[in-house]
This record gives sequence, structure tokens and C-alpha cells, in this order.
Amino acid sequence: QVQLVESGGGVVQAGGSLRLCCAASGRTFSNSVMGWFRQAPGKEREFVAAIRWSGGNTYYEDAVKGRFTISRDNAKNTVYLQMNGLKHEDTAVYYCEVRPSRAIVIVPGGYDYWGPGTQVTVSS
Repeated sequence: QVQLVESGGGVVQAGGSLRLCCAASGRTFSNSVMGWFRQAPGKEREFVAAIRWSGGNTYYEDAVKGRFTISRDNAKNTVYLQMNGLKHEDTAVYYCEVRPSRAIVIVPGGYDYWGPGTQVTVSS
């Protein structure tokens, strides 16, 4: 049973930083892609960033390029999302998701597992 637990969310002023963590368990992730998605109130869930577990290839949504960095720690089975230069429009619930494939996709439907989410609120 795959389990994903996000942490690190909170309230931060615009321009500030947060680091989200996603602790993953329940399977081998070496042939998987880990993704971060977010969902703001009244909006659909949208792609933020993804990383191929083996090799570390990354992909970002245009709005976060240069501000967010996704990384992983193989030994800890943990994926991180370092968020710098936060903006009010980054406010959302952030979800960690797993796709048991090496192909990176940017739609939520392409991922099989996700965690309960962590709230990020950026005050302007």
C-alpha cells in the first residue's frame, strides 16, 4: 500500500520561502515519477513540478520556473519542493503524487497515488 505524507506547508509573506516534504512508503520508487500538484479554492488541480526518481530529471510548470526546485533523497524515500519568492497566487493545497512509470506527465490523471495535501498560504 503506497503512502504519501506531505508536510512543510504554512503561512508566509509574499517573497518568502517554504520547503515542502513528501515522505513516501509502500513500494519501490526507482521506476517512478514523483510530482507536486496544487489546487486553489474554486480551481482545478494543476501541475507544479515533477522528478524522475531514477536519474533525477525534472520538469516545471512555467509559472514556478526559477522559483521552485524539486529534489529527492533516495535514502529517505522523500521528495522535496523548495519554494522561493512565493507569490499570493501560489496559495493552494499542495499534493505529492506518484506515477509508477518513468514518463513524466503533467496531468493529475496520470498519477496513481497522492497524499492528503498540505496548505500553503501566501499573504500579500
